[in-house]
Amino acid sequence: MKAVVVIVSDRRSKGEAKDETAPRLAALLAAAGFELLPVIIVPDERDAIAAALRDAAARCELVVSSGGTGIGPRDVTPEATRDVLDKEIPGFGEAMRAVSRSKTPFADLSRATAGTCGSAMVVNLPGSPKGAEECLGAVLPPVMHGLKSLAGAVKDCQVEVARELRTPRA
Repeated sequence: MKAVVVIVSDRRSKGEAKDETAPRLAALLAAAGFELLPVIIVPDERDAIAAALRDAAARCELVVSSGGTGIGPRDVTPEATRDVLDKEIPGFGEAMRAVSRSKTPFADLSRATAGTCGSAMVVNLPGSPKGAEECLGAVLPPVMHGLKSLAGAVKDCQVEVARELRTPRA
C-alpha cells in the first residue's frame, strides 16, 4: 500500500521553516509496511489543501495530513478535508483527542478529522511533530483494518478482529 504525507503550513510551504513532522510520520508508516510517495507541502489555504488531498488520494491508499487542525484564523484543514470526503470517520478524531489529553490540557481544541475519499483514507493530524506522531500511532491499527474494509477485503469483522488480537505486536 502507498501513503502520502501532506504538510499544511504557510511557513513551511514558503521555506521559512524546516519540516520536522514528515520524517517522523514516514518512519511510522514505513514500519507499518507503507510505500511512501513524496511529501506534499501546502499553505494554509482551503482550496490548496483540498486539491492536495484529492491528488494524493487518487495516487495512494492513505493520505496523512499534519497541521491546520486548531482554531486559529488560518486553520482550515478540517474544512478542506470535509470538502473531499465521501464518508467521515469521527472516531479517529475522538481517538486522537483521547490520547492527546494525557499529554496536553489543550487536546480538545483539535478539530482533526478523518474519512474516505474514493478508495483512499484521509487522516488529519496535529501540526506539532510529537503530537502528529502520537496521534498517528493511536489510529494506525484502525487505519489498517479500515483500509482492508475500504478495499472490500473484510467479509467478517469478528474474524478480522480475532485474527488481529492473536497476532503478536512488535
